[in-house]
Amino acid sequence: VQLQASGGGLVQAGGSLRLSCAASGHTFSSYVMGWFRQAPGKEREFVAAISFRGVNTYYLDSVKGRFTISRDNAKSTVYLQMNSLKREDTAVYYCAAARQAAYLRDVDRYDYWGQGTQVTVSS
Repeated sequence: VQLQASGGGLVQAGGSLRLSCAASGHTFSSYVMGWFRQAPGKEREFVAAISFRGVNTYYLDSVKGRFTISRDNAKSTVYLQMNSLKREDTAVYYCAAARQAAYLRDVDRYDYWGQGTQVTVSS
């Protein structure tokens, strides 16, 4: 499956962005979808994941209540709505697809990755 992330940009602290990730090539609903991020000099970290039909969602503790992951299987797209952004949210954000719904916070569990989109939060 090919993944194309978009929607990043420069935003002031407290602002909002919505990231999108469009998938092609395979049946989108067959994959659990996740968002990860990587700041300069840091390891890639889990941000959020959503189950095959969107029933279950999972979040990094520091983004709970601020970020919302959702998916539209008819459009083969997963979204990450980010509100109340903080400077520490600055990173390159990646979407990823996993065939199996297990250990979804683990980078190694994902089979396909998008190219990343930069999110920069200024004070």
